[in-house]
Amino acid sequence: MGGGAAVRIRTGRNGLLGLLASLVLWAVLTQGPARAATDIVWWHAMQGELGRQIDKLADDFNRTQSDYRIVPVFKGSYTETVTAAIFAFRSRTQPAIVQVNEIATATMMAAKGATYPVYELMRDEAEPFFPMAYLPAVASYYTDLDGNMLSFPFNASTPILYYNKDLFRAAGLDPNVPPKTWPELGATAQRLRAAGVACGFTTHWPSWVNVENFSALHNIAIATRANGMGGLDAVLTFNNLLMVHHIAQLAEWQKTKVYDYSGRGTTAEPRFQRGECGIFLGSSATRADIVANARFEVGYGMLPYWPDVPGAPQNSIIGGATLWVLKDRPRAEYKGVARFFTYLSRPEVQAAWHQHTGYLPITRAAYDLTRNQGFYERNPGTAISIEQITLKPPTQNSRGLRLGSFVLIRDVIEEELEQAFAGKKSAQSALDNAVERGNKLLRQFERANP
Repeated sequence: MGGGAAVRIRTGRNGLLGLLASLVLWAVLTQGPARAATDIVWWHAMQGELGRQIDKLADDFNRTQSDYRIVPVFKGSYTETVTAAIFAFRSRTQPAIVQVNEIATATMMAAKGATYPVYELMRDEAEPFFPMAYLPAVASYYTDLDGNMLSFPFNASTPILYYNKDLFRAAGLDPNVPPKTWPELGATAQRLRAAGVACGFTTHWPSWVNVENFSALHNIAIATRANGMGGLDAVLTFNNLLMVHHIAQLAEWQKTKVYDYSGRGTTAEPRFQRGECGIFLGSSATRADIVANARFEVGYGMLPYWPDVPGAPQNSIIGGATLWVLKDRPRAEYKGVARFFTYLSRPEVQAAWHQHTGYLPITRAAYDLTRNQGFYERNPGTAISIEQITLKPPTQNSRGLRLGSFVLIRDVIEEELEQAFAGKKSAQSALDNAVERGNKLLRQFERANP
């Protein structure tokens, strides 16, 4: 035998045992140490049912091969995750992948020395990558002016209308007919309140639902320069007559809890799940937690619109996040990241993610597969998010937004909305202040990124 070891073959039981022991020893001596898989750390901002789906995605990929191991790490909210990544990069302890919410896209684009654009990564690692395969409403949010994809679309969502069918029945409402317009929503919520429901309707992520998506659905601009897609010198313009009318109406409904403000972020979701509010306007990706926790029959509908606005409804825009690749990691990790992104793009993987979470499928193939599997027929309402973002071809006003420091601007907007809902400011005054304060932040960002 090779390796310089000679084995004398003897007959009999003892001889056979000796032969086997010698073969095992020879194998141990001549075989090199097993190569460990390369760990690829992925910082994310998902917990609960969505966090479990993240872990499943990583585990499923890890089982497909032995060279790389995706290691998901929950780092808190989107803001906490991005902040942690920034500090980690400064100390050279950054992960290879970080999940960043959509409104921080301009900030990540400005950090050119810290990010590895996805289109370059996939090209450098010779992984198949076809941007045209991704849904335009998703991909366009994360591409530069030349159409190059900078981050990998991952969890894209859009707000939709959820309602409690049991409460509808108790209030004498048709459980199969969700309100379609804002006047219908107001009248429905008043019926729910009259039937003893504590809160007619509520929303989460107030700016995302009631300013950003409201504007897109009515084809009005949030800011100049195509909502910032055309350059950093954009100026906020959402203190327009339609927006003032809308916020004033919410503030009026707030007085009788026809509309009941539930706070920022995701604080409204538990109120709907507990049956406190009959209607909830929130992310399509909330479906996973709602289905898991609600003890009532859930109905679905599109976002309401004001019927006197010409052309409405237009289309909604996405929220959620993408996966950004950070620089200065070992080259071996980048090969694994590219392979992981290829895996995430598989139709069957995307279809399962979409079906289990409520997030949009990022490719047309995943949507077609889900439809062909009969998922939408078995689960009425689950196609609403896709139908809503593709309702009409997007315009400059409804493609999305890319504004510097928008995480901070969104806080400003929500501070001012809270003043209006509490009756401390008029809708016009609140929105004027939000625009003025937000424009100051835009100019600061522009000066810092010449």
